[in-house]
Amino acid sequence: MIKKIVLILFLSTLAYHGYAQSIDLAGAIVDDVSDEVQQKEASYETQRADENVADDRGIFSFLNFSFIKKPLSIFSSSDKIEEKGDNQAINQDSDSSAPKKETQLERATRLAENGDENMALTLGYMYLYGQDGVEADYQKAFHFYELAAQKNNIIALNNLGSLYFSGIGTDVDYQKAADLFLKAAQNGSDDAAVNLGFIYLSSGKSQYFKPAIDLFEQAAGADNNTANFMLGYAYHKGFVVQQDQRKAVELIKKAAKAQFDEGQLVLADMYAKGEGIAKNYGNAVGLYRAAGAQGNVEAMMHLADILTEGRMFPQNLMQAHISYNVASVYGSQEAAQKRDALEGALKIEDLLEAQSAAEKYKEKPSELTIYIRQTFGKNIRRYIDGNLQKQRGTHAD
Repeated sequence: MIKKIVLILFLSTLAYHGYAQSIDLAGAIVDDVSDEVQQKEASYETQRADENVADDRGIFSFLNFSFIKKPLSIFSSSDKIEEKGDNQAINQDSDSSAPKKETQLERATRLAENGDENMALTLGYMYLYGQDGVEADYQKAFHFYELAAQKNNIIALNNLGSLYFSGIGTDVDYQKAADLFLKAAQNGSDDAAVNLGFIYLSSGKSQYFKPAIDLFEQAAGADNNTANFMLGYAYHKGFVVQQDQRKAVELIKKAAKAQFDEGQLVLADMYAKGEGIAKNYGNAVGLYRAAGAQGNVEAMMHLADILTEGRMFPQNLMQAHISYNVASVYGSQEAAQKRDALEGALKIEDLLEAQSAAEKYKEKPSELTIYIRQTFGKNIRRYIDGNLQKQRGTHAD
């Protein structure tokens, strides 16, 4: 019990700061589970009290429910369930002796309890989010997802596993979560494959690395862009798989086209260096700009360096100053130093214009970037980079 509490506290700290390299989370979930489990599927989030769900951020954050697919609504837009407003029967006769008709909520609940998995899935989602007029109720959400999971609905299996893993609407139970995630993944859940892949990488244990890459490959086969990036980055770095820059470009380009900021950043680097693709500085600069617009500090720095040097692309000191200035706001001391060093090279009017432009900057991350940041944290490359560093350190010994 003490070990589990320490693990949970450690994960909570990790979630806030966005680090993820020494977590023995895979072991906590799937000890003594078969090789099939290791290669197929299992778990997701960090534990937290129900009332704190909406405020969490970071690695495996339960704030982001993008992976909890919203079921197709069985109610028309004019027929939203309204828990408070439906105390009166729909189309009830003015005669008080007439039998009351069911409200839509009552009907939905009856159908779900009697085995309608789609209705149970819909109610689970509604109570989880507090949608369509019902108040959020995690216990009820858990109950309805459990009903749908009993019908082997893969969305419900995945969501119920997440609730068990996070202790939302129920007690934390990693083994039940693992069983549910496994079942969902075996039936084709690419989200579950990605989740488990990150968890395996987070363990820092080499025996989990190949299963992690296998899971990313499985999810990439379903065109999951998080998996496309991670598998592409593995090929880029030669992590577990043999290094193949052309495959890396092919996969990472998909994530970049889907507007994932790290995909744009890494693809820009590959264009700049001619790795797996012909050198194209214009494309590199365009991708750095796109990633920087999403708040990616590394992209801002690369862009500013290029614009300062004027070798790969026409020099533009004012734009470089803007990029350094914005990066400094995000906490980069190097950016602040380089910004200050540029000030003497700018005319006063250009400097004032650059400072004004930097003040107006507002990051605009894409949906995919927001999802990945909130779920797995910023800079998901570190899951591979950190483990590569550990492997090299081990070999050095």
